[in-house]
Amino acid sequence: MSGGLPREGEEDEVAAEINVTPFIDVMLVLLIVFMVAAPLSTVDVPVTLPTSSAAPQDRPEEPIWMTVTAEGVWSVGETEVAPEGLAPALEAASGGDRSRAVLIRGDAALPYGQMMEVLDALRAAGFLKVALVGTEEAGG
Repeated sequence: MSGGLPREGEEDEVAAEINVTPFIDVMLVLLIVFMVAAPLSTVDVPVTLPTSSAAPQDRPEEPIWMTVTAEGVWSVGETEVAPEGLAPALEAASGGDRSRAVLIRGDAALPYGQMMEVLDALRAAGFLKVALVGTEEAGG
């Protein structure tokens, strides 16, 4: 197979070879793009997370409402309680039934560590069925 124009009397031959050079060029460009983009897609933000050993639980029918304000004030129902008085207040609200769910309405400005203190206090009081309450966004 030589290049050039066909001579008189010669028929055009069909090239049966595959030209892989453009494919190799495309693959090398894609390799470079992925090598540059891969480190940018990972996020490495240092965070110190509080610990909790609570296991997820099922949710009963009638919950107990607990509210935690941005200032750290705890309330069971509409009654304000101290952290030390949480267990007796929950016992009174549940009638001694620790299988009832406790729904926590925490302020958005509440620090994560304080919310973990609330969850640990609930677990120490024997209330393991806990859920966090939030609001839906207007666009969602």
